[in-house]
Amino acid sequence: AAVAALPAQAQDLAPAALPELSSDPNAIRVLLAADPESTLAAPMAGRLQSTQAQLGRHVEKGEVVFRLDCEEPQARLRMASAELAGARENLRAKTGLRKLDAAGDTEVALARAAAERAAAAQALAQAQVDYCTVAAPFSGRIAKVYVRPFETVNAGAPLIDLVGDGPPRLRLNLPSRQLGRVQAGTAFQLNVVETGKQYQARVTAVNARVDAVAQSIELEGRAEDPGRELLPGMSGIADFGFPR
Repeated sequence: AAVAALPAQAQDLAPAALPELSSDPNAIRVLLAADPESTLAAPMAGRLQSTQAQLGRHVEKGEVVFRLDCEEPQARLRMASAELAGARENLRAKTGLRKLDAAGDTEVALARAAAERAAAAQALAQAQVDYCTVAAPFSGRIAKVYVRPFETVNAGAPLIDLVGDGPPRLRLNLPSRQLGRVQAGTAFQLNVVETGKQYQARVTAVNARVDAVAQSIELEGRAEDPGRELLPGMSGIADFGFPR
């Protein structure tokens, strides 16, 4: 059954309350996770030309955080663009000659195929140039920086950890014997270790499968945090008001 709704404002816990809850072997422990979060990696090997990555810095979605040395990919793009221009001009010439019966259908088809190959080569070169920048896929803050300016990195090397600046997602494992008491929307109290406060929270998702070994089921939830005190990585105890 759902507990009674709490006031939106977080409540301070009694000094001895949280240690008592934490020492309870049956306590339902909660981890606060960023939503979303991601490790941005280098899309290609190269030298970091510039970086806007500082620990804790806020970045907007689409903002370029890293630039890699791009001289070689840009040169290939210019070459591919020149070849495409030549192929298209040749196709126009062959098409004009065909209208005058000075060129055959095969010559026109071959010229068209050459133009299509050149267009594909230009698209590939453009994609490689696009790999020279690493942009933030969502708005958030930089939680970890793995590289330093002007370092040479390999493709796939981690660059930064980016965490969303929205409210953290609650992750907890409920004993499966209590599953019948909980559903999406069920309210509970979240007692957070780091802040020493109690927050109103609700279940937002229930896993479709019970862990047969641990005899538990994973839940996700959200907490009311008007003061924006909750940060990813914090932990706490969930109290659903179940009878002891």
